[in-house]
Amino acid sequence: MKAAVLYEVNQPLVIEDVSLPKPGPREVLIRTAVAGLCHSDLHFMEGLYPHPLPAVLGHESAGIVEQVGSDVTYVKPGDHVVTCLSVFCGTCDNCTTGRTVLCTDTTVKLLPGASNRMQWSKPEKLHQFLNLSSFAEQMLVHENAIVKIRKEMPLDLAALIGCGVITGYGAVVNTAKVTAGETVAVIGCGGVGMAAINGAQIAGAGRIIAIDTNPAKLQLATKLGATDIINPTDGDVVKQVRDLTNGGVHHSFEVLGRKETAEQAFGMLASGGTATIVGMIPFGQKIELHGFDFLRERRIQGSSMGSNHFRVDMPRLVDFYLRGRLHLEDWISAKLKLSEINEGFANMKAGKTLRSVIVFDS
Repeated sequence: MKAAVLYEVNQPLVIEDVSLPKPGPREVLIRTAVAGLCHSDLHFMEGLYPHPLPAVLGHESAGIVEQVGSDVTYVKPGDHVVTCLSVFCGTCDNCTTGRTVLCTDTTVKLLPGASNRMQWSKPEKLHQFLNLSSFAEQMLVHENAIVKIRKEMPLDLAALIGCGVITGYGAVVNTAKVTAGETVAVIGCGGVGMAAINGAQIAGAGRIIAIDTNPAKLQLATKLGATDIINPTDGDVVKQVRDLTNGGVHHSFEVLGRKETAEQAFGMLASGGTATIVGMIPFGQKIELHGFDFLRERRIQGSSMGSNHFRVDMPRLVDFYLRGRLHLEDWISAKLKLSEINEGFANMKAGKTLRSVIVFDS
């Protein structure tokens, strides 16, 4: 098969010939249909987060099951699936207390053979990325890294659910538990931010404030549920939010992964409010907050992949789309071939796209 390989950080991906073995007892071989280009991939490409190299990146994808291992009972060939990097073992403390997204034993108990999944003719070891590696024509994954979906769901849109949508929607619904009538501010209107805005609308938030410097993204945010828009170029963001809401919001969501915006998310809270950090702040970077603000019971928390229970959440998101409540068609800016992947990431870095996807039959 063809796969896009990252050899060195800050260097273009290279299309190479790669092979996969037959599925092991609990493994599933998937024909990749669509893979989204996610900003998280770009973080690893730029070295902001460490990962062994060379590696095949990609983690937001949908496809069709081709083969299953001897012990697989969850799916069969022909099933349509969405992948998720939140692979779970089902037996660690976090899994057995209902927090599968924080599974601690994936490499020890679940994936003992994962290090040898990807093979090629070169002497270097080729690493799988986040147990998926979806920038390839096929994926070999553990059955606990996929969810079955309805076949009437378009696979190009289903791929978005695998990371961007579940992360933004889940941060609102699962992590922050936004309730009807509460006020919400979302800093960053990329793919994940749009999912947070759409998720806040589904949750019944009374006021949803979209914050971004891109007027086109702000306009789309209003279609997805934003009641108010703020452009940081117009002045102090925290002051604008506080003036707009007469004191601050119940919930803020930082979706850019930056120190300054994380601090702004905390600063725009009303007393008793909660800031949820969704973006990937560069590894090792610290944020600074005013200690006095905690005396008014303001909180700050992280969210990992939307605190998902993906085998429950993702089929529900499919239903939301099919019922017209989740507006995924507006998110895809470009459909690319695998050979165009570097161009796609360049456009992402330049802020020209909301979400680009690799379509493997194109």
